[in-house]
Amino acid sequence: MSTIDEDKLTVFSDYVCPFCYLGKAAMEEYLEETEDPPEVEWHVFDLRGYKRQPDGSIDHDVEDGKDDDYFAQVRENVERLKEQYDVDMTLDYSLEVDSWDAQKVSLYVKQAYDEETFLDFHERTFEALWQDGRDIGDPEVIADIAESAGVPADEVYDAIEDDGLEQEMKQRFEAAKQRGVSGIPTFTFDGHGARGAIPPKQFERLVEGA
Repeated sequence: MSTIDEDKLTVFSDYVCPFCYLGKAAMEEYLEETEDPPEVEWHVFDLRGYKRQPDGSIDHDVEDGKDDDYFAQVRENVERLKEQYDVDMTLDYSLEVDSWDAQKVSLYVKQAYDEETFLDFHERTFEALWQDGRDIGDPEVIADIAESAGVPADEVYDAIEDDGLEQEMKQRFEAAKQRGVSGIPTFTFDGHGARGAIPPKQFERLVEGA
């Protein structure tokens, strides 16, 4: 089980969250512009955890109040932030994609490889969904992404079937909720936090005002 390093800018996110992708872009703009950028620590968060059944599948019939009006508002907000942050992305494809296995492999890569390899896989996974419209819930797609980052496909398939990683993922998700993470993206630094695809200036206030 990991602990939170308060000296790092910690990010709780899920690949299938469009605002996580947009928030990442805003964060990267802040990091590029600040003179003394903090280190960034990524943490998994299961966006659809409240719909996840004991066998790991998603129960799409769970009532969550997200109707057509909700998704229309999401699309409107995403379009606005795309322009604001100058981000090129595909929309709506994520609605039926489950990123659990991709996040499990992400955790494996983070633990088994160096930070550069993890970040390469991490970035490629985001781009595969939000730029290329690929199904990152498909183990073959995940393996292809991982191989591009230098991680052998057989390790990917083993990680997906690893019960230990499965349990650690669940524990990390529960630990995040216990810390008060109720939505994503959530960014924390030195005990302070902000949620949503916040603009670069808000990252400055979060980090330098902490």
